[in-house]
Amino acid sequence: MVGKLCECGEQNQVGTELCSRCGNPLKESATDLINMRYEGTARRSQVYNKTPIDKAWQFFSSVKVGVWLIILLLLASIIGTIFPQEIYIPPNIPPSDFYKQEYGVLGDVYYQLGFNNLYNSWWYLLLIGLLSISLTVASIDRVIPLYKQLKNQRVTKHVKFLEKQRLLGITYIEEKDVDYTHAIERLQSSRYTVRKEGDNLLAEKGRFSRWGPYVNHIGLIIVLFGGMLRFVPGFYLDEVVWLRDGETKEVPGTNGDYYIKNEKFILEFYDENDPKYKEAINNAGGVVPKNYQTNAILFKNTGSSIPGVEPDLEEIKREQIRVNYPLEIDNYALYQVSYKQNEFESFDFAVTEKASGESFGKFTVDLVNPITKYQINETIAVELMSYLPDYELGENGPITKSKVPNNPAFAFNVIGPNSSEDEVSFLSIGQNLEPLGENNYKIELAGVKTRNVTALTIRKDLTLGIIGLGGFIFMVGLVQGSYWQHRRIWIQRFDEEVWVAGHTNKGWFSFQKELRNVFQNTGISVPIDQLEQRTRGKNGEEENVSAK
Repeated sequence: MVGKLCECGEQNQVGTELCSRCGNPLKESATDLINMRYEGTARRSQVYNKTPIDKAWQFFSSVKVGVWLIILLLLASIIGTIFPQEIYIPPNIPPSDFYKQEYGVLGDVYYQLGFNNLYNSWWYLLLIGLLSISLTVASIDRVIPLYKQLKNQRVTKHVKFLEKQRLLGITYIEEKDVDYTHAIERLQSSRYTVRKEGDNLLAEKGRFSRWGPYVNHIGLIIVLFGGMLRFVPGFYLDEVVWLRDGETKEVPGTNGDYYIKNEKFILEFYDENDPKYKEAINNAGGVVPKNYQTNAILFKNTGSSIPGVEPDLEEIKREQIRVNYPLEIDNYALYQVSYKQNEFESFDFAVTEKASGESFGKFTVDLVNPITKYQINETIAVELMSYLPDYELGENGPITKSKVPNNPAFAFNVIGPNSSEDEVSFLSIGQNLEPLGENNYKIELAGVKTRNVTALTIRKDLTLGIIGLGGFIFMVGLVQGSYWQHRRIWIQRFDEEVWVAGHTNKGWFSFQKELRNVFQNTGISVPIDQLEQRTRGKNGEEENVSAK
């Protein structure tokens, strides 16, 4: 595309506001000062708007789009803190039931919209990805033309460029030659880089501060990229495994390479009779836990990791896992996070004949791995027809809320010489029913065995280094853009006049103070703030109108 031809002969691109060679404003405006934010360069998003790629580029380069994406992410994150995330709710309750039971209709809506697992949801990841694209496109769209313009800027500028700068001073000088010696020395002592073309000067310093916002963007993009990597298998893991005393399980997320065994869970309390703790324990209203500890053994699977194949386990580490003292191996760390005392392990039942009262013996039901038939003696057997680990009476009959044996219920059928066709007994804690009529045999609870259960969190995070790097780069950009300023001073001779124009991206007051020191006793007038002068003029006019 061909843009406007400047009077200096430079052919500029469409969308260029200031001639890339002499700085002449290409958009006529009698009063407005020049907007120097992007040096008046043409950005790709302003030049091309025909193909779908152009339209997508224009969309994502918009600051408004980036701001709206940030607002949506913030709103989603805020809503995600209203109720606890799924990883923090009791593991023995289905999330759909938990949110509905605990928080009613709002909890159910919260779950249905996916806020219960917000940071792992596809749409939250999509928002992060769109924000990363927006930051990348917006940065490229602005930084490349800005870099080219600043790198190739000329010393001599068009008179309209100078007169529309915010700081401008004009000095009448009769001498043919102008001595800039003192001004140059003071500029150089203030760390300005000075370039000269004839009687024209360009002094510049702090250009690198202009890249601060884009360094911020790079850091933020790296942080977002690190966050997105958490969705990639192998980079991030945060799961919980529940282990009963004596139980061995595969460590989640290790692809069958590691197994963990809970030898014993230990819970210790502070001595309530100890004078050092007695007052604190009384204030707490009872016993206070002192130590949560899992005596664990870590195994390495030296055999095949194929599902269904018995692993060949080799002990590699023993550890006492306590709060804030994890078991660590490779990039994994196993933390003590929770426990459950006295979980039901097995129930003992006794079988008797009602008529004679004769006891035929006992059988034990393992609540984790029950079998379907128990042989009591040569003539009596008991068939387990149904087992509900977490019994609840639903709308359509008995159901189980979970696989954890919190409230076990059983349906037994006794097979014996005197049994009827329907010798069914339904037993739960506090209940012993014969739903199909009177039975000849009676099954009674004869004993309970319990054990402790520990909860270990398995964590692996290979993204922390990437996120930390992004955070460091972001802070570098923040310091770079906050504590330095890009300052430029143009000094040009027009016949018997010396024009001085100045621009800074921020810190105008300190910049004016610096200019006063530079031009003191040089015979060159200190530039005045045209914006401030215009503001005062308008206020004066308003006062005159009011007086009239």
